[in-house]
Amino acid sequence: QVQLVESGGGLVQPGGSLRLSCAASGFSTRNYVLSWYRQAPGKERELVATITSIVVNTNYADSVKGRFTISRDNAKNSVYLQMNSLKPEDTAVYYCNAKRIASTTNYWGQGTQVTVSS
Repeated sequence: QVQLVESGGGLVQPGGSLRLSCAASGFSTRNYVLSWYRQAPGKERELVATITSIVVNTNYADSVKGRFTISRDNAKNSVYLQMNSLKPEDTAVYYCNAKRIASTTNYWGQGTQVTVSS
C-alpha cells in the first residue's frame, strides 16, 4: 500500500513558524524527487519547493525563498518543510509529492491545512 501522509499543519499567527512532515510508506523515497505543493480555495495547485534525490539540490518558489526550507531523510522515508516568517498568503492546503526518477510515477498525500491568521 503506497501512501504519503502529511502532518504538522495548523493555525499560526503571521510571523510564526510551522514544520510540515510527510512520511512515505509502501516505497522507498531514495529514488524519488520530493516536493511540496499548496492549494488555496479557488486557486490552482502551485509548486512550493522541490528536493532532488541523488545529487541533492533544492528549488523554491519565489514567494517563499528565504523563508521556507525543504529537507529529506531517506532513512526515515520522509520529507519536511520548515516554514518561517509565515504570511497570511501562505494559507493553503499543503501536499507532498514523490516523483520517481526517470519515470512518470507520481504519488500524492492527502494534504494538511495551514492557516496563517491573527
